[in-house]
Amino acid sequence: MPRTKRLVPVNAALHIMCKANNKENLFNSEGDQLRYYTLLKDLKEENKIDIFHYCLMSNHLHLIVWINEQSNISRFMKQVNLSYFKYFSKIYGYSGHLWQNRFKSNIIDTDTYLLQCGKYIELNPVRAGIVSLPENYHFSSYNHYANRKNDTLITDSPMYIGLSKDDEGRRKEYVRFVVKEQLVNRNILAKQRFIGGINFVKMLEDRYGMKNEAGDKRKLKKI
Repeated sequence: MPRTKRLVPVNAALHIMCKANNKENLFNSEGDQLRYYTLLKDLKEENKIDIFHYCLMSNHLHLIVWINEQSNISRFMKQVNLSYFKYFSKIYGYSGHLWQNRFKSNIIDTDTYLLQCGKYIELNPVRAGIVSLPENYHFSSYNHYANRKNDTLITDSPMYIGLSKDDEGRRKEYVRFVVKEQLVNRNILAKQRFIGGINFVKMLEDRYGMKNEAGDKRKLKKI
């Protein structure tokens, strides 16, 4: 059965998720996470990718990226994941498939949902019971925004910049924002192609001729 064609918009934000095959660990140590982090940092410029948020969990990872006319997101993810597979195989004597299928991606409405999605992925370690506070997890973008610990992997989200007129104001607003009730849940990120309000979703359904639910392969009528 042919694979569903990936939607690659221009000048848009994408939520990307990669999972380990059979729910095995991708990262067995902080050294493994650092290796993947370094690959992201080393290859993002070459592929013209900006990374707004990230979180590297033990058996999966999340990225929120910005892509433009010059970006090559498919090549970027292939380079990063293949390079990490070679590293992982060498360190652990691993053979077989490390990744579960292709990476998943959703298009995000930057006006209303960009920070919500960033917040969701940065709270993954708290929901999983790994840490009690998001600032205690080392491999996410939370401390870059909430505590202004410089993270050279990150390009500041435009929605974060819009929180206040100065850096300290933005930091405080972001901390307040993260402790509020979460609006974007796991099912939405797992099943939907487009993350945003009703008008945003309808616009993209019409543009790409497909339903928002990833499992619904019915084509929409073109207007």
